[in-house]
Amino acid sequence: MPYYKLSDSANLKHRLRKLKTFEKIIRFRGMDSSGLVWDSFFDLRGTPNSNAKYTLSALANMSREEYDRVINEFFAKVYYEFYKDNYEWDNDFYDPVILANLGLPPTADLAVIKKKFRELAKKYHPDAGGNSKNFIELIDTYEKLLE
Repeated sequence: MPYYKLSDSANLKHRLRKLKTFEKIIRFRGMDSSGLVWDSFFDLRGTPNSNAKYTLSALANMSREEYDRVINEFFAKVYYEFYKDNYEWDNDFYDPVILANLGLPPTADLAVIKKKFRELAKKYHPDAGGNSKNFIELIDTYEKLLE
């Protein structure tokens, strides 16, 4: 059952706009706010060529659990960018969006990442009947995480 009804889109838009404001407060503290994570996550207009990950209609049709997962992914990325912009970078933190694409939580450590990589590599390897395109994408993603 959808968490928000499509008829309740005004309430959903209001909540998403609050997330945008919250990100500006966290990351920029009144300074220039170009390059928001929010812009890459949410599209409230339903533009056809939008680079946003989630449209308003997709969010409106999500269950409560799916919606919560999206919001948690959003905040993980916001804090990741905040940390990256404001503190000396430490290799113990990984891009939460890439981790989410691999099906891993934002708190995954190197051992968990390696285990998931091996599992997916076995699944996608061409010698095991997998798709070579998916295997190459997996290797590229793994290399991005380890950079």
